[in-house]
Amino acid sequence: MNQPRSMTIQEVIDAAPVSAFQWRVLVCCFLVVTLDGFDTAAIGFIAPAIRHQWQLDAAHLAPLFGAGLFGLTLGALMFGPLADRFGRKNIMWLSVAFFGLMSVLSAFAQDMSMLTLLRFLTGLGLGGAMPNAITLTSEFVPARRRAGLVTLMFCGFTLGSALGGVVSAQWVPVIGWEGILILGGVLPIALSVVLLWILPESPRYRVLSGKQPEKIGEVLHRITGKDYTGVQFHLDEKEAKGNNGKSAVTTLFAEGVFPVTLLLWCVFFMSLLIIYSLSSWLPTMLNSGGIDLQHAAWVTASFQIGGTAGALLLGQLMDRFNPYWTLAISYAFGAVCIVLISVSEGSLWAMSLAVFGTGIGISGSQVGLNALAASLYPTRCRATGVSWSNAMGRCGAIVGSLSGGMMLAWNISFSAMFLVISLPAVTAAVALIGLWIYGRRTQFAVSATRVSALSK
Repeated sequence: MNQPRSMTIQEVIDAAPVSAFQWRVLVCCFLVVTLDGFDTAAIGFIAPAIRHQWQLDAAHLAPLFGAGLFGLTLGALMFGPLADRFGRKNIMWLSVAFFGLMSVLSAFAQDMSMLTLLRFLTGLGLGGAMPNAITLTSEFVPARRRAGLVTLMFCGFTLGSALGGVVSAQWVPVIGWEGILILGGVLPIALSVVLLWILPESPRYRVLSGKQPEKIGEVLHRITGKDYTGVQFHLDEKEAKGNNGKSAVTTLFAEGVFPVTLLLWCVFFMSLLIIYSLSSWLPTMLNSGGIDLQHAAWVTASFQIGGTAGALLLGQLMDRFNPYWTLAISYAFGAVCIVLISVSEGSLWAMSLAVFGTGIGISGSQVGLNALAASLYPTRCRATGVSWSNAMGRCGAIVGSLSGGMMLAWNISFSAMFLVISLPAVTAAVALIGLWIYGRRTQFAVSATRVSALSK
């Protein structure tokens, strides 16, 4: 009697070119992070209108922004383990529908307390949506192109941020801040319905959970066009050995994995600390250095442009070269550019180039870091690992948002502020090198991406 063939999910995906079916998954995840970026940017643009309508001072807006960040952090902590238990698709479409509903309800808030609470609940949904988009994309694409395609998908966040700013600036006078929140809620609700019907579940998750195994071959057939009747699918040998009954959260702190988790958290914390300190306070810092607000806004825009360019470039480099060293060098480059901002006060063009380089080195690396995180953890805890790393990054974002204001309040000089901000970039680079050294010493390698990268 012939024994049924046995194959790993990744070897099937790696052996085939990227199909239209995989591009459909990528586009769905791209739209999810685009709406996340829209919401993030829109709240900043509608805040002045809220302040004017309710006759508030600037201090009253701080809890509104803080509640959203806190919700993002808690949402990532909550929904990551749920995705590892109930599936990436299920948790992602529910998260998208939830933050859309909360955004619509926010439009009908009657006071700042209610709006702050609803922004917190909106943040919960956003915190669950983005990490699952990263996880699902990484599990559907071939290892040889994983970093490039995940970073391409994540560029939707930048597009959404740009759209959020443009739409809000143009339409707040017409439909009010309430209309922007309704728009930012209706679109995710509509997308959640689309995701429910056309987005497939990760075949790696189906192998791990044992749920509807007959659908694994169907999904892989749509990727490769081949018939998998009678084929038994399993995970990589290293992942199967790690499937020891521990919960997804416990696995993050298991022997051999805990150092990886700590080092990865360190990089996420430092990276988002820099990004949020610059995105929140860079115009004010530049203005305090003698640049008018109009030019400061243009200089700040170069940070976002550099981040998009950096993400696309680094994604390709990470697929071709060692991803740890690629990101470590990028963060070191970002640190140098931050220092250059501090010494370029006399030239607006030089400062714009330095800020652009900072966007490439720091914001671009943050996108690549998400792709790396998705490759570090096994399937059983991948969504949790990515989500909790993002949650730690959000903690850094909160510190970054506060630190910029503190430095300005303490009257720290223009050059000294940027020298201080460069230090977390150096720390992130060192942590990535430490992660690479630990991986080589312990052979902590789960995915083909990392195995090939470590051999170079």
